[in-house]
Amino acid sequence: MPHKISESKFLADVEKGEVSSILIRPKKADQLLVLGHGSGSHMRHALVESLAAALAEAGVATFRYNYPYSEKGGGGLNSQKVLLSTVRNAVAAASVAAEDLPLFAGGHSMSGRMTSMAQAEEPLPNVKGIVFFAFPTSGKADQRTEHFADVKLPILFFQGTRDKLTPLDSIEPAVKKLGKQATLHIVDTADHSFKILKRCGKTEEEVKEQMAGVFSEWASKVK
Repeated sequence: MPHKISESKFLADVEKGEVSSILIRPKKADQLLVLGHGSGSHMRHALVESLAAALAEAGVATFRYNYPYSEKGGGGLNSQKVLLSTVRNAVAAASVAAEDLPLFAGGHSMSGRMTSMAQAEEPLPNVKGIVFFAFPTSGKADQRTEHFADVKLPILFFQGTRDKLTPLDSIEPAVKKLGKQATLHIVDTADHSFKILKRCGKTEEEVKEQMAGVFSEWASKVK
């Protein structure tokens, strides 16, 4: 399946300036996912790159992006204010880049959390749902999930059974509390970076393909 790939920049934050982004659009895309990376990586990290590739094969366009700190390389995270600003502006840029596609947003670990926090603070324009690829509770489940009540959008969780940063029993109560608003997809033997054990019976590529299929099917049912 041929995919159109385009790179561009957008203003992440007034003080921190522009960051890079990559749009992958399959020929027959059905949805667009704004896909952020985890705290210790960047938009070209193997995990988000492989997720984007699997999603493209499933007919899902992705808009990957850096934060100012990952654009620069090295150093620590930006402030929460800058992270939230970047998420909001990434969503806006993605919406313009593929305005004809239903829009979803989220990402791996930190980016998923920042996306839901941005949505809880003020609704992200045109976003129909939020997806978490390993939401990070980091031993603070109650504190980190309390904003879910203000998200007001369907949420899809991908969580691994070997995720030490977010054991299943630390996220399941929050998912249950959300009721029909939330969908939890458990990835057998996966850790926080979705690395799996051989006993899973699948390759990592097959696991990503399955996750992409789950996302596409879930997104197609979101009104």
